[in-house]
Amino acid sequence: MESFSELVKLSRLLNDFRQPWFVAGGWAIDLFIGDVTRVHKDIEIAIFRKDQSRLREYLFGWEFTKVVNGKIEPWNQDEWLELPIHEIHAHPKNILFSELEILLNESSESEWRFQRNLDIARPLSIIRLRSDIDVPFLAPEIVLLYKAKNPRSKDEDDFHRVCSLLDEERQVWLKQAITVCHPGHHWLTELDAS
Repeated sequence: MESFSELVKLSRLLNDFRQPWFVAGGWAIDLFIGDVTRVHKDIEIAIFRKDQSRLREYLFGWEFTKVVNGKIEPWNQDEWLELPIHEIHAHPKNILFSELEILLNESSESEWRFQRNLDIARPLSIIRLRSDIDVPFLAPEIVLLYKAKNPRSKDEDDFHRVCSLLDEERQVWLKQAITVCHPGHHWLTELDAS
């Protein structure tokens, strides 16, 4: 079974990056739980779209690509990425990481906003949690909202591991967000039962 050692290395790498960043995806779920529950193929981090240039400057010397309509393309140095582009990849010239997947998140002055429906929001003050090993991660209800679109078996497992661990406020928010984005979604039944 894996350990959190890769995330500790990631945290050291980004230690001096002065903008908010968070572990996202399945690793965020495991940080919330406090245990590594499955094998992870990659490390995803989330940053705010407004900080894309700052991260690129911070990771000076890395090569960057963007995902456009499911295809990987070069991300040019002075290019500003707007929606619908939200996924970029950073390729280091060292061996610390083979690749870092970076997810651009939308925000206003005080709120995180869901890229697929900008009316769905969360206060910035509650979306960035910190694990026992001092690694920041994206709130699990947000991670699950992203996973709800086309859940694979690992996403189903993540949902079932986390659902009952969410406090009432986070469960209610997730239920409302899924109801808006995916009416009739099968996770709503379990959220009703929690």
